[in-house]
Amino acid sequence: MSNVKSVLLVGVGGQGIILASQILSSGLIEAGFDVKMSEVHGMAQRGGSVTTQVRYGDKVDSPIIGKGSADVMVAFEKVEAVRWLEYLKPGGALVVNNYEIPSATVISGAEAYPDGVMEKLEATVENIYVIDAAKEAMELGNIKAQNIVLLGGLIKAMGVEGVDWDKMVEQTVKPRFVDLNLKAINKGMELVASEVKEEVGV
Repeated sequence: MSNVKSVLLVGVGGQGIILASQILSSGLIEAGFDVKMSEVHGMAQRGGSVTTQVRYGDKVDSPIIGKGSADVMVAFEKVEAVRWLEYLKPGGALVVNNYEIPSATVISGAEAYPDGVMEKLEATVENIYVIDAAKEAMELGNIKAQNIVLLGGLIKAMGVEGVDWDKMVEQTVKPRFVDLNLKAINKGMELVASEVKEEVGV
């Protein structure tokens, strides 16, 4: 039986999804897993849909996650969570940022931002962790750190132990942002730690 786990990260260009994925992958490698990661950028470098797929275990043959097979998904924007929800397996965990980024069509007035997005997600996914990552990041001093707040929540939901995540952050981000991001990753872990229902770590 395969012990490979699949993690899907989804959001909008410019939210720091790739950086969060790189820190996650580095930590999983440090923990001794075979890790494969792929990334897909939308049509626009900023503002388009961005996803990364991270798979880890004893031996991973492919980085590609099929529909209905992600053990954990983290959504950096809540409509993106809905867009990619079919990739989460039944019983999988969803970490979602309670944050809106209007699409170009919403900004132009051609359509409205959907109502009741979070209510729909909470009604559909049992194992859900909602984080106001932008608010938490702003309280720490910089909204751009919301990606690392979400990463901390994701790590706690995954239940991957034995990794020095502070070291992973220090090795990845620019030196002047290390203190901010250390606070951010620990804040995300703290927020989800009290709510973890079922860890999915291998």
